[in-house]
Amino acid sequence: MTEAIIVNGLVASGVYALLAIGFSLIFGVARIVNLAHTAFYMLSAYFIFTFSKSVGVPLLLSIALSIVVVTIIGILSYRLVIARIRQHEATTLIVTIALAIIMQEALFIRYGGDPSSVPELISGTTEILGVSVINQKLLTMGVVVLLLLASWALLMKTRLGVAIRSTAQDREVANLMGINVPRIEMITMAISVAVAAIAGALIAPLFVLTPGMWTHPLVMILAVVVLGGLGSLRGSLIGALVLGFAENLVVFLAPSGAFLKTSVALTIMVIVILIKPEGLFGITFEEER
Repeated sequence: MTEAIIVNGLVASGVYALLAIGFSLIFGVARIVNLAHTAFYMLSAYFIFTFSKSVGVPLLLSIALSIVVVTIIGILSYRLVIARIRQHEATTLIVTIALAIIMQEALFIRYGGDPSSVPELISGTTEILGVSVINQKLLTMGVVVLLLLASWALLMKTRLGVAIRSTAQDREVANLMGINVPRIEMITMAISVAVAAIAGALIAPLFVLTPGMWTHPLVMILAVVVLGGLGSLRGSLIGALVLGFAENLVVFLAPSGAFLKTSVALTIMVIVILIKPEGLFGITFEEER
């Protein structure tokens, strides 16, 4: 059981970390709380199902096509809808949650409420220290690590990363320095949605797909980013690890744990907020910027 908790905790933490980092990126750069973020994750999983099962496209190509299509949808959503109302925070919250519900209902109309599934990219198991681990979960953990390293390298080692960090720190100064702030915001939105789409591709073979599958991850990443400090990428990573393992501990060890996992995660978040309202790394992140 301990091994299952560790493996499932790492998988859940990795997926939450990817979603939370994308969520934090667009907030840090454009000050947009995008409540439709996990709907793009859901959309990616369903596009993979559609391309691979209904159209007959090979699975790897289906994954690539899904990520591209979802990223394009995310960019269009930003350009046509979100960018027009982003100055009004309450309106942005309402509109992004409306976008998520529209995606949910569109999937419900197309596929109904019955669960769907996507085949594993790699089948079988691998024995690690005497424990059999599903290869698809190993692949998921490996891709998560590579993506987290790639995100760090992009932000810290490239000109685009400098522009993103400069815009997040001060839009007006970044604009005076010659940075095309609207373009950087759109690129950041594309990166954010692409990361969410990749997260959807990673979980598609591991879980059943339903039109409401975006709601639980949304609650979890809100808890993660508030726990870690809204806008802090390091905080998002630490928060994802804490809540991902807490969720799996509850599922495996507590009676009816599957029904309690979300409430336990939110309880942890509330306790931290009561003690440290800015989150674990809120002040540190601001000082670093």
